Amino acid sequence: MLNVSEYFAGKVKSIGFDSSSIGRTSVGVMEEGEYTFGTNQPEEMTVITGALRVLLPGAPDWQVFMPGEKFFVPGHSEFNVQVADATAYLCRYLSK
Repeated sequence: MLNVSEYFAGKVKSIGFDSSSIGRTSVGVMEEGEYTFGTNQPEEMTVITGALRVLLPGAPDWQVFMPGEKFFVPGHSEFNVQVADATAYLCRYLSK
């Protein structure tokens, strides 16, 4: 079953699904902008196309992630993302 979600007035859209090989997952696109996301459980984010400039919880500096690179976000936290050009991502929801 696919679950379509939309955030930030439609500037971020994702399609969620369950996969037997990688678990609960979503794939989506973020338009240009700056966003703050909250997590319930740990997440693994992989950039598919474009680039994400990310400020992770507790990190002193922003980091840039390019296609094929991934970063991890702890559960029950917030992280900030800056997007200069439309960027596609894959998000895996990890076990608590």
